[in-house]
Amino acid sequence: MTSPLARRALAEFLGTALLVAVVVGSGIMATNLSHDVGLQLLANSTATVFGLAVLILIFGPVSGAHFNPVVTLADYVLSRRSVGGIDVRAIAAYIPAQIAGGIGGSALANLMFNLSAVTASKHSRSSGHLWLGETVATAGLVLLIFSLVRTGHSTTVIAPAVGAYIGAAYWFTSSTSFANPAVTIARAFTNTFAGIAPGSVAEHDDTDSRAQAEQIPAAVT
Repeated sequence: MTSPLARRALAEFLGTALLVAVVVGSGIMATNLSHDVGLQLLANSTATVFGLAVLILIFGPVSGAHFNPVVTLADYVLSRRSVGGIDVRAIAAYIPAQIAGGIGGSALANLMFNLSAVTASKHSRSSGHLWLGETVATAGLVLLIFSLVRTGHSTTVIAPAVGAYIGAAYWFTSSTSFANPAVTIARAFTNTFAGIAPGSVAEHDDTDSRAQAEQIPAAVT
């Protein structure tokens, strides 16, 4: 039985909030513990892989665990002619919930590390090659998710698979991948390892840019 829309939107809000808290919080912790950029990225990507997989397992049965406007829109386009796909009402509820949840997760991470709830990022992350990296990351993420769904795999398979893909994309894309506009917006509210300047958000909002400031990797789904 499909959950009521309000419940599904709440699941998207909470899931995206916790995902951003994992990404931002692990980035802050990584920079507190090490000055080595490679170790920082390893710690940040590892936390994201496991955090994302767990959140998909928790919220997948409720809302599908999109946590990402790109995934929500792709779900609508690919499933609108089939039974069980999301409709326009769900899109109108999911995407604002994802964006609001992401901002809330960023504030939560800041507060957990004794920072101001909102610290506007000053990290400019904007370049053509990063656009290419995010295009590859986003296309791969959507392809993976819908290939798994169409072939009938359960959430227990989808969760680690998506987490593994995001973890790999940290390392094989120039932008260190996140492929998520809601998270891109949320990262403008933290001037930490995962932060992205508001001007860069405006340029990268279509596919998200987990880009690099001066080629230093920033802190999924």
